[in-house]
Amino acid sequence: MKYSIAILSLCAFPALANVEITGSVEAKCVIQTTKSGAYGNPIASKLSTTPADGGILPIVRYDVSIADAYIASITHPTAFSSSPSLTDTVAWTGSTSVTQTSVSGMSAYEAAKTVVGNTTNFNLTLAGSTWFSTASSATYGSAKPLPGGTYTAVVQASCIAK
Repeated sequence: MKYSIAILSLCAFPALANVEITGSVEAKCVIQTTKSGAYGNPIASKLSTTPADGGILPIVRYDVSIADAYIASITHPTAFSSSPSLTDTVAWTGSTSVTQTSVSGMSAYEAAKTVVGNTTNFNLTLAGSTWFSTASSATYGSAKPLPGGTYTAVVQASCIAK
């Protein structure tokens, strides 16, 4: 009988269970569009978001709840996402600047920004909200008038974890 119990215990299978562990992470860096931009047409060959040219600067707000954990990366356009057919080249310029901050120390972001190509990076060293505006200008050909129609371009804003 002792041997039967020993043999049966060798054949017994252990009970197994898989137990899930889940969690959710809330974004600690949130990007909101505060104001959509619009191109003005100050001369026949140019579109510009600058208010002096009749445009509206697009503004995005970054809300950061953890200091020194993120980089705001904002890229001004170098092409139209939609436009009438264009047969000549378009020369693009643009820049991104700090427009408003919720904490006075954030004003230093403007002086410390880095620009690579058409992308501007801001080291978000303080928790709070920062508003950024992006100027964009497109000049067609060698002073050729732009064809009539609707022109759309996109500013890309992203939050990069350090």
